[in-house]
Amino acid sequence: MAHEGPRLPAARGPVSAAVREYLRGAGPLPPAGAVAGAPAYGDDLQLALYLCYELHYRGFAGVSAGLEWDPDLLRLRAALEHRFLTALRADTPVHDSVEDALAELLVEPVDGSGVSHFLCDEGELWQLREYAAQRSLYHLKEADPHAWVLPRLWGRAKAGMAAVEFDEYGGGRPDRVHARLFADLMTDLGLDTTYGRYLDAACAETLATVNVMSLLGLHRGLRGALVGHFATVEITSSPGSRRLAEAMRRTDAGPAAAHFYDEHVEADAVHEQVVRHDVIGGLLDEEPHLAADVAFGIGVTTLLEDRLAARLLTSWRAGRSSLRTPLHSEMAHIS
Repeated sequence: MAHEGPRLPAARGPVSAAVREYLRGAGPLPPAGAVAGAPAYGDDLQLALYLCYELHYRGFAGVSAGLEWDPDLLRLRAALEHRFLTALRADTPVHDSVEDALAELLVEPVDGSGVSHFLCDEGELWQLREYAAQRSLYHLKEADPHAWVLPRLWGRAKAGMAAVEFDEYGGGRPDRVHARLFADLMTDLGLDTTYGRYLDAACAETLATVNVMSLLGLHRGLRGALVGHFATVEITSSPGSRRLAEAMRRTDAGPAAAHFYDEHVEADAVHEQVVRHDVIGGLLDEEPHLAADVAFGIGVTTLLEDRLAARLLTSWRAGRSSLRTPLHSEMAHIS
């Protein structure tokens, strides 16, 4: 039986509504003016871009695979990307060098106040479930957006990147593929593990963190920024994962929930060294002119993660759901 992708999500504005209808074969794409007027980080533009990108992954149920390379849709995607990338370049702090950008990542603040700190210290089970639902948009295809860069690298950078990706894909063992481990985490939390299940519920800030990976990965000219993004994820993953594993244990979320983050504590501590010395080092040895792009990738990742953290923490500290549609209690296997 052929694989069928997730169902199309509900629209969040005129641009995403038009893209949705076009994918269904039921209407035209939006005019250029609609894209130009859409907020770059808003729900409408981010969902429209997500719909375009998802055609390069698993697609959607009832949507023709041939639309992946539809010229009109690609032109629209380019307009959406231009709007998003222009905002990112304007809002991302500029670092003097890659070393300066990396240095900021390597310092753990004593009084950290991010999402992993909050969940570790005081997070409740419902908040951990929401966090997993939001992150499922990436983690159920973990490592896939970064794999786009492999054909754009060579030598030491390619070898280092391939080594890390091999680990992300379970080292050849399907039961250890990180996307599989995250699905097991979701099962412990009483969540639906269907790919794309929480797309309707995820906030625009979450969509942006996933879209930026596809944006950087699908453009050869942005390969340096993709490497910077990947480095940021790997360098910051180990300490954050340690806190999230503690949160899972403190709330009795389940063994698979804790195991997913325990796995990342160990694996990403090793990956950090490979990414810094082989992937970034190898890339800049071959193409030193990409240093500013690598630094941009580091900065843009931090920018979008900070935006997501602000959304989550503002909602949770007010006792509100961070999701557009809160999780249904009947989905939980725990009270």
